[in-house]
Amino acid sequence: MRTSVAIATYFCLWFITLFAVLPFFAKPQGEAGEVVPGTPESAPQSVNLPKIVLVNTVVATVTFALVYFVISRL
Repeated sequence: MRTSVAIATYFCLWFITLFAVLPFFAKPQGEAGEVVPGTPESAPQSVNLPKIVLVNTVVATVTFALVYFVISRL
């Protein structure tokens, strides 16, 4: 796999896994009990972005390693 293809693949996988990881670390306003008027209860109250980025990077790296392993075996 060329370097440019590997970087593009990792970039795509990182964003795909972001959408999978993001809901696990967002606390809805309804659970916190403090709903801001004009917003739904499901709107996030607090999001820990550094934790999300770290976990997402780990998940994306493991996923990329698996994809790279499969592609290199072909």
